[in-house]
Amino acid sequence: MADVVLNNIVKTYNKGEVKAVNDVSFEVRKGELFGLIGADGAGKTSIFRILTTLLLPDSGTAYVDGCDVVKDYKTIRKKVGYMPGKFSLYQDLSVEENLHFFATVFDTTVAENYDLIKDIYVQLEPFKTRRAGKLSGGMKQKLALCCALIHRPNVLFLDEPTTGVDVVSRKEFWEMLKGLKQQGITILVSTPYMDEATLCERIALIQSGSMMMIDTPDQIIKKFPDKLYAVKANNMIRLQTELRNNSQIKSCYSFGDYHHITMENEQLTIDNLRASLQNEGLYNLEVKEITPTIEDCFMSLMNR
Repeated sequence: MADVVLNNIVKTYNKGEVKAVNDVSFEVRKGELFGLIGADGAGKTSIFRILTTLLLPDSGTAYVDGCDVVKDYKTIRKKVGYMPGKFSLYQDLSVEENLHFFATVFDTTVAENYDLIKDIYVQLEPFKTRRAGKLSGGMKQKLALCCALIHRPNVLFLDEPTTGVDVVSRKEFWEMLKGLKQQGITILVSTPYMDEATLCERIALIQSGSMMMIDTPDQIIKKFPDKLYAVKANNMIRLQTELRNNSQIKSCYSFGDYHHITMENEQLTIDNLRASLQNEGLYNLEVKEITPTIEDCFMSLMNR
């Protein structure tokens, strides 16, 4: 059973000149942790705003918890929690005041649903009288999550929740999501961080408003079409130039300390490639076959 269903959703801006969401269809199962993965401008926020009834689609249909996002918008707003990418709580109110305000908006109390947020709120409690605007990035993130959960939503939408926070806070946040999933809440999270994709049960890779692939992270990696190699040398800029000018190299992208490459010609062996690069004056060469990451898969799909 699906909690979220999109059928051929289209959303354009600037009088139709910019297609932010291009014929997007997918389903999110009840109780699933689903990731929408893509760079800034890929269309993630537009999709989330349509699903939370803040935007109307130009065409297509979408349902959240069995309700139509256009016809049943009032019902949906009571059933979902939404944490936008930009911190949007009242910065002049304290932690405690923000939480009580949002509980009141949804005609509930903090005490009534405290069991759902207590594991998160205990980290905020020492700062409960501090103004929200004076919190650190990680604490703002936790407060926003508490406010999105205080009415016990059926579906939770988190739009780039870990952007701009430190690595430790990012890790803590994903641990919180695992705990919320055990409470039976369906969670949709968008992120530009490819390493976070593997923390989701299923993911949708999106670029320029179009879906490139939807599957589990493991299955997406298994579908990578070529052998992948990591190459390193003394001069990485020159190495990249040589690799991209080699007609037998299909693709070459920089990944950290290495260039990741695929080969057009399977007859090109690692030894032959190494010898060819050495002839061009490159040394300290390292060439090894590696397992693709989600980022490699994303780049391959974009290249296609």
